[in-house]
Amino acid sequence: MRVAGKRGARRRLAAAGVALALGACGFHLRESANLPFESLHPAFAPNSTLGVEFKRALRAATNTRIEPDRNQAQAILVSMTERREKEITVFSSAGRPREYQLRLVFQFALVDPRGVEMLKPTTITLRREITASDLQLLSKEQEEVLLYREMQTDMVQQVLRRLSLIRVAKP
Repeated sequence: MRVAGKRGARRRLAAAGVALALGACGFHLRESANLPFESLHPAFAPNSTLGVEFKRALRAATNTRIEPDRNQAQAILVSMTERREKEITVFSSAGRPREYQLRLVFQFALVDPRGVEMLKPTTITLRREITASDLQLLSKEQEEVLLYREMQTDMVQQVLRRLSLIRVAKP
């Protein structure tokens, strides 16, 4: 009975030591982005899946209100370019594609209702590699869809982090 108690105490002590070491090195979990403005008008194309995910993340992770009227918003996120690209990077000896690079490119700017730039046009490009297989065509297509979805989520988080670093002048 006593041996089990000593092991439990050692485990608790080891866990406390690990927690202390992680805290001392500056490690902390990624927090939600705190945007420096109260309202934001996200100007995405109506059929933009990135825009839908951005709005969902904005509602969930920040206290910034989505303003439907761009003239009433404190800031306007202007979507300039949003595209998916797929490029063959490796061919087999028979000349068939063996590997692709998937890219998600997003260019945006942040302006105030008067059109004054708060953030210059910024481009974020995400890349993922995917192998090709004639035998697993359907599963590779599904993998591609999943990779684009994961890149889109990553893109939204990167945009939110960049927006959280903006300094807004107080009136």
